[in-house]
Amino acid sequence: MKTIRIFCKNTNDYHDVPKGATLEEVYAQLQLNLPYCVTSCKVNNRVEGLHYTINDSRDLEFLNITSPSGLRTYTRSLFFVLYKAVYETYPGSQVRIGTPVSNGYYCRLDIEGGVTDEVVNRLREKMLEIVAADLRFRRMTVHTTEAIELFRSQGLTKKVKLLESIGDLYTHYYSLDGTLNYFYGSLLLRTGQLTLFDVMRYGDGLLLRVPDSQNPLQLRPMKEQSKIFGVFQEQHHWQDILGCTTVGELNQAIKAGYTNDLVNVAEALQEKKIAQIADHIAHNPKLKVILIAGPSSSGKTTFSKRLSVQLKACGRKPVSISMDNYFVDRELTPLDEKGDYDFEHIEALNLPLFNDHICRLIHGESIELPFYDFPTGKNMPSGHFLQLEEGNILILEGNHALNPRLSEGIPAENKYKIYASALTTIMLDDHNYIPTTDSRLLRRICRDYKYRGYHPQEVIRRCPSVTAGEEKWIFPFQEQADVMINTALIYELAALRAQALPLLEMVPECAPEYSEAYRLRKFITYFTPMPMDAVPPTSLLREFMGHSTFQY
Repeated sequence: MKTIRIFCKNTNDYHDVPKGATLEEVYAQLQLNLPYCVTSCKVNNRVEGLHYTINDSRDLEFLNITSPSGLRTYTRSLFFVLYKAVYETYPGSQVRIGTPVSNGYYCRLDIEGGVTDEVVNRLREKMLEIVAADLRFRRMTVHTTEAIELFRSQGLTKKVKLLESIGDLYTHYYSLDGTLNYFYGSLLLRTGQLTLFDVMRYGDGLLLRVPDSQNPLQLRPMKEQSKIFGVFQEQHHWQDILGCTTVGELNQAIKAGYTNDLVNVAEALQEKKIAQIADHIAHNPKLKVILIAGPSSSGKTTFSKRLSVQLKACGRKPVSISMDNYFVDRELTPLDEKGDYDFEHIEALNLPLFNDHICRLIHGESIELPFYDFPTGKNMPSGHFLQLEEGNILILEGNHALNPRLSEGIPAENKYKIYASALTTIMLDDHNYIPTTDSRLLRRICRDYKYRGYHPQEVIRRCPSVTAGEEKWIFPFQEQADVMINTALIYELAALRAQALPLLEMVPECAPEYSEAYRLRKFITYFTPMPMDAVPPTSLLREFMGHSTFQY
């Protein structure tokens, strides 16, 4: 038997394994016994399913559901089980899987009579039956034309459009006891590995619940997100107007020459929403302070500028104040668990001074604006004074804008809170959703390289800490917003492709960040590129692409 030498990062050692062995067989040979469902493996920093065969020397790192990649594999496998349960329990019905909400995934079911408790219970029982049968997820590789005909024969037209638009010679798909489906990314080996999940009624559909990566023996805790859910529903309505709900349909529209139509309608729908928000604010004379929050790369800066334009059109005079000038002196800044200054902490801001200034401005008084000198870490008077005139309205944009502590001294009737986020609603097909975090990361990679000089590898490396800050300081307060605005645009990933791909290719294979860069490269190539000059200069997307008419 021929053997090859691999390096396993889980054992931090070299091992000789049979040439041609699958990752499943290598895992068994090494007797790693990792907890919480081993789902996949990084092979030279590329995530592969455990069906993958090893034919020469490789670095391996086995993953479980505590890793983002591992949990994605687990979740995709659950999607397939739910699809099979619907397919067998309610033949002829359709299921659209994937909108992330309330720490689960909202699924829309087109079932006669609607989604009732009985429907949900029957689907749960069927899913448990499929899991108990410990069926094998089989990965098949065929000519794309063959896969297209297979999916067309089953009425899966969205998958047909996706595969037709990509143009690959070969395609892989999965078979589960005779049920076929296509998934972006690997699946588990067997259904018996899906030991923890649940389904429940949610809105007019159901919510698929998955394990918590921080506590894998429990489901993710339910979170009230009715406002976010409402935004998703509104976006789906917009997509129906555009006649474009999946990437396959988007690609076909671009190739058919309808790019400008798509862009114009998408931008008009977003501008109409911004105008409606401005109208509401302008017609309430008590509103004096607009607070805008959103996660990194949500486009809240451009949104605030476009909102200012609309407010001016309504006769109001917006005034912006930089939150950065309200930092406390550096030695007073809270420390994180590593002992470093935590500039994301809300107490890194001088809350008493901020509330005092805003209240005085509301009451018509004059204030001297502070100035924070970043090189010295000192807060000092600026010599610039501000007093609100008739028609003025303050616009404040920052991570903590929705945190009640930031504006606790400001009367509720004087403030209006807005949450801005890029909530990606277009899907690859009906069973493959696109994570909002992926879209925002691609935005950030393009912007930070162009304007801040950050290498894409550094942007990816910092992503977990950015996400941790958002989970702590932004997401818990999003439902407290008076209104939400979705800054995502249905065409944006097709527009970003040309800039993002060469940047992702800059990440070397030997870097730990290569795994994420490679995944994003594979993902964004699903999109047919569109001309960059089709994006209007006032678009929110220009904040990340460049050539905006707004000054930043």
